[in-house]
Parts: sequence; C-alpha cells; structure tokens
Amino acid sequence: MGWDAIAVLWCAVWGGAALVGFGMSLAGVTREQRTVRLTGRIEQVRQPRHGGPRRGGIWVVVSYRDPASGREVVVTNDGERGEMITAAWEGREVGVSHPRGRPHAYRFSAAPQEPGRGLCWPTFALFLVYVGLVVLAAVEWGWPWALIGGGAPWAVAGAVQLPGAVRAKKRRAEGLAAMESVPGRVVAVLKDVTVDDSSCTMTTLTPVVSFTTRAGTAVTAHCTSHLPDPARAYGREVTVHYPPADPAGFTLDRAAEQRSAGWDVRWHVAAVVVLAATAAAGAVLLL
Repeated sequence: MGWDAIAVLWCAVWGGAALVGFGMSLAGVTREQRTVRLTGRIEQVRQPRHGGPRRGGIWVVVSYRDPASGREVVVTNDGERGEMITAAWEGREVGVSHPRGRPHAYRFSAAPQEPGRGLCWPTFALFLVYVGLVVLAAVEWGWPWALIGGGAPWAVAGAVQLPGAVRAKKRRAEGLAAMESVPGRVVAVLKDVTVDDSSCTMTTLTPVVSFTTRAGTAVTAHCTSHLPDPARAYGREVTVHYPPADPAGFTLDRAAEQRSAGWDVRWHVAAVVVLAATAAAGAVLLL
C-alpha cells in the first residue's frame, strides 16, 4: 500500500469518526450532553496540613440544589473529583457535574460551566482529516504543498485571532493596574514525592497562601509562582495582589505578570510570521 492510499484511508477513517461524532451531537446523546451541570457554593474550607500532599486540592464542603428533587445536597471534594480546587473561600461558586441519573459520581470544576455539545472529539477528528489531506497533497503534487498546507491556514487563523490577543493583553494590564494589595502568609508547604519507572525520585513543593481581602473574605490558595525558595517559605509574610472581582486571580509579583502578558502577544506575532514564511517558502518552491 502506497503513501497515497494510506493517506486516503486515514482521511476516510477519521472523516467517518467526525461524522459519527457530529451526528451524536445533533441527536443529543454525547457524554457532555448527558452530563448534568450545576452551580455549587463553598460552605467550608479546611486549611491544608503543612507537609501534606497536594492531591485533591484544598479540602472544601460544597452545597448545591438537586434539580430533580429540589433538595439541598452537601458534598466534599475528597478523592478524585474532577478539577483540583486550588483557591477557596466561603461563598465561592464552583461547578458541580454528574452523569444523568448518577448524582453520586459528582465532579468539580473551578467555575460553573455551561452545558457542552460534545464537539471536541469530532473537531479533533476533522483536524486529523486535514492533516491527511496535507500529506496526500504533498505525495501527489510535491512536498512544497506540505509547507503551504501546514503554514497558510494557521497563519490566517493566527492573524484573525491577533486583535483579540491584543485586546486581552490590554484587559489584563487594566486588571493588574486595578488590583488591590493586602498582606498574606504562607500557611503550609505541600510536598508530593513521585518515583518513576527508572527509580528516579521527583519532589514537588506547593506553597499555600492565606490572605483576607479588603471586603473581609478569607482566601486559601495554592501559590505555584513568584515565590522564591518555596522549601523554606512556611510562615513567610508576603504581599498579595488580587482582583477584587475574583481573588483566585491573585499574584505575588504584579510586574512579572505584566511582562508575561506582553510576551504572550509577542509569541503570537512570531508564530504568525513563521507560519506565513513557511507557506510563502512553499509557494516560491512551486514557481
């Protein structure tokens, strides 16, 4: 079987998978469409134990109203319960979801989520069809078509999204400028030790910061950046900068966040330039 036949078979298989996925979405039977999504509220937060594991995130008690019975349900995030809750305070809204008819299999997300349509995997299958078509074009018409097919569409997509990235940078800068600053304290340093197949040991340290906003909200959150020497951070006093609307977006180094936002746009522009140059090189080679 030649490369062209393999590419055609690849496109046919993944095209069929995409059609099945889109068909299931239209029929309303995808996993996301059969998931009940609710909004929960954190009622209680327990401070992590210094030296304990990060697994499971910050321990919380969450309440939500069951739409089937109308009763209030109270659950915890013990065990494997979806997304790890890394920032918690009493009254924070989080997402709670469970398969239809199986409320005991609940899972958490850091924020309430809208019902999905289950289009992620069909869309990924379409991307694989696109990859197969690029390979087929390269086999049939010459390898410069791989440069054109691999660069031109993504350069156009990146250029279309660039104004949105610039606006996001501006909003981020405005949000950083509007942050409030309060004193905080490292109340724990969590420690996770893993051993891989070659018996190499890796230790991960996760400091936990506690601070109270100017509105009186006590926040407990994992702090994974901008904290030097985390191994000796237990008990350290820090200055926390946070957006009043969402304390989970706090930072310990506002200047570093501003620089990071600028680099995001620069990398976006660089990627668009490289992709456009790749497509242009392919077009020149065809001439």
